[in-house]
Amino acid sequence: MTLDSVSIAWIALLIAGVLEWGWPVGLKLGWISTGTRPRWIVFSGVCMIASGALLLHAQTVIAMGTAYAVWTGIGAVGAFVLGVLLFREAATFARFFFVGLIVAGIVGLKLAS
Repeated sequence: MTLDSVSIAWIALLIAGVLEWGWPVGLKLGWISTGTRPRWIVFSGVCMIASGALLLHAQTVIAMGTAYAVWTGIGAVGAFVLGVLLFREAATFARFFFVGLIVAGIVGLKLAS
């Protein structure tokens, strides 16, 4: 089975979105009350660059607006979930409801493209 360019672009976009989770987590862990933790800051930078490169690749096939919306949506949903799981951020019904709307938008954009 071989993948076509559209499938590869969507896979690249999915990976780019997941890499978007790394930079807010890295920044959160990289800045503490006693100063910076350089490894986490570097981790954030690597995630940003890799994510951006994969978004660039995906946009060669996927419409820019769709790719960007999906990329930021995956990043936002992942950062939200990681915030709840790793940093004990509020896990209220309202927050999950509105994140669910973001997920619905991502799925809708994929189906409409």
